[in-house]
Parts: sequence; C-alpha cells; structure tokens
Amino acid sequence: MNLESPKVTVQKSAQELFDLLTDVKSFEKLMPDNIAKFEVIGEDAFIFGLKGMPEIKLKMKEKVAPTKVVLGAASDKLPFTLVANIDTISDNSSAVQLDFEGEFNPMMAMMIKGPIGKFIEALATNMTRL
Repeated sequence: MNLESPKVTVQKSAQELFDLLTDVKSFEKLMPDNIAKFEVIGEDAFIFGLKGMPEIKLKMKEKVAPTKVVLGAASDKLPFTLVANIDTISDNSSAVQLDFEGEFNPMMAMMIKGPIGKFIEALATNMTRL
C-alpha cells in the first residue's frame, strides 16, 4: 500500500528542514490534533498514538542529506516506512512530500488507508510549524 501526502512548501532551506526532520523531537510539533501519546524513546526513535489506533514505534532508518529522511516501524507486526522527500526551491524555502509504504493484507489495508492518509496529510501540513 502506497500513500502520498500533498507537496508542501516550507520557509526553510532544504538543509534546515532536513536537520529538523532528523531530530525525532521535532515530530511532536508535526503530530495531528488527535494525538493521544507522543514519547521520544531514544536519539532516533519515538512512540506515538492516535485516538482509536494502536501505538506505533518509529525509528530513523536512513538519512540522505539534505533530500531524504526515512522512518520505519520498529515492529514487524506493521511493516512500513515513512519517507520525507525534500526538494530545494530557493535558499530560504523547500518543498516536502511524505510517502507511506507498507505491506498489509487487504483487510488491514482497507481499515487503515483512511486514517493513515489523514495522518500523513496532517504531518505534511504541519511542516510549516517547524
């Protein structure tokens, strides 16, 4: 299952945005309003929970400065990655798009497609808060 967020322009250079996204503490500012839990559990990992959804542990998997940040699920139960693709627009602005890729059975995919789609859209939209 692949989902993409809308592409969002952020008033930060690609390097600044990359630096913020590689700091897991920054993700607390990106979370949607219906966040039930957010906890940093290490330099490269955090747990979050949305109301009505199980808690998910995300871990930093890959960093390609200043264009790509890859987070992945720390559990094999829900195998997925969340990729932030960063494009330079100018010295003071960049564009970011989030790609969600997961391998789920058809029943699970049907249940989580809506909530995950809204979640990555909220993350992208909230990039302007950073």
